[in-house]
Amino acid sequence: MIDIKDLIENPDAYRASQRARQADESVVDQLISAQQARNEAISRFESLRAEQKAFGKKVAQAQGEEKQRLLAEVKDLAAQVKAAEAASGEAEDQLRDLQRRVPNLIHDGVPAGGEEDFVVLREEGTPRDFAGEGFEPKDHLALAEGLDAVDMERGAKVSGARFYFLKGFGARLELAIMQMGLDKALGAGFTPMITPTLVRPETMQGTGFDVEHDEEIYRLERDDLYLVGTSEVAIAGYHADEIMDLTGGPIRYAGWSSCYRREAGSHGKDTRGILRVHQFNKLEMFIYCSQEDAAAEHRRMLGWEEEMLSALELPYRVVDIAAGDLGLSAARKFDCEAWVPTQGTYRELTSTSDCTTFQARRLNIRERTVTPDGSKGPTRPVATLNGTLATTRWLVAILENHQQADGSVRVPEALRPYLGGLEVLEPVG
Repeated sequence: MIDIKDLIENPDAYRASQRARQADESVVDQLISAQQARNEAISRFESLRAEQKAFGKKVAQAQGEEKQRLLAEVKDLAAQVKAAEAASGEAEDQLRDLQRRVPNLIHDGVPAGGEEDFVVLREEGTPRDFAGEGFEPKDHLALAEGLDAVDMERGAKVSGARFYFLKGFGARLELAIMQMGLDKALGAGFTPMITPTLVRPETMQGTGFDVEHDEEIYRLERDDLYLVGTSEVAIAGYHADEIMDLTGGPIRYAGWSSCYRREAGSHGKDTRGILRVHQFNKLEMFIYCSQEDAAAEHRRMLGWEEEMLSALELPYRVVDIAAGDLGLSAARKFDCEAWVPTQGTYRELTSTSDCTTFQARRLNIRERTVTPDGSKGPTRPVATLNGTLATTRWLVAILENHQQADGSVRVPEALRPYLGGLEVLEPVG
């Protein structure tokens, strides 16, 4: 959640952030009022409690009728203290509830607006000229079916729409991409993790997901658990309620997991193939670091994502996501979108977000500071960041961009060691 002290000291920055997000600016003043009401409620409770303690001493020293009179006053005062305590707790809850609903303060330079207002930072690589090569490109599903790599029909039979089986080349290709991403992560100092895919509500909420209103999330009501849409959730909760030692620099994890999304509201959109599905695998980078290191770590994460895309010989562009499309936790987000020939456009393959201290405040993750003389200082929230290194959706871009006229698919050179040296995926039958 946001830093309420910072908001009170810099309300205009938060109003500007809300405007850029196309969100309600009045929430800033609501928070200031809620904080003031909380402080007043706590002050009243503490004042009455002090008065109650002082009265107790008077009662102990009093005799006869005076003592009876004081006892009656103490009883009334005790009722006031109880009511003030309840009011204090209610004011605290109201402030915390409002604070949890306010999105992160965006970074300077983030584009204002909604989903369509992103800014293209650069384009890398050149899309192939299939017309010049003399053939019409097939889409990823037609290619995959020719390779006997994906079975959508039986996926729907077993589990319903937007489920699928990866088989043969499809299964091998996904594992190869994921393993290549894992090697990239290991080289950058990440610790690999295979994470839980079911988490408690407090973990999901702590990461910044709205479990009550987010229709993308699968919930197991009987167990009050949630299926994650990214291993970011589990890794964010890994150090909840802990004080971390970051004196050695950022702590980096690479989470490999299955992920689940309901894709609510996407009916009739990208329903063909495996571009937008309910279950997929993903390799997610997650970093804990000191607040001063977050911006540099964000740039590094984007660089690692771009190195993966370049190694797989995919034309792509980097976009700076607009404030209104950042979600609750991110202060800035960069997406890498690969060219999809049959759609004639770029589609997201990776996303990396700087969440500053937002998630850490919700999950109570802190670091111990060090004073100039080397002694222990106070604790403060850490910064968290996340980014994608590989996911099932990458198959779409690889198949389409590296297809050949006969329906075969050339394997990018960097991926061949993960496929036993295989250079071309040949159609079956």
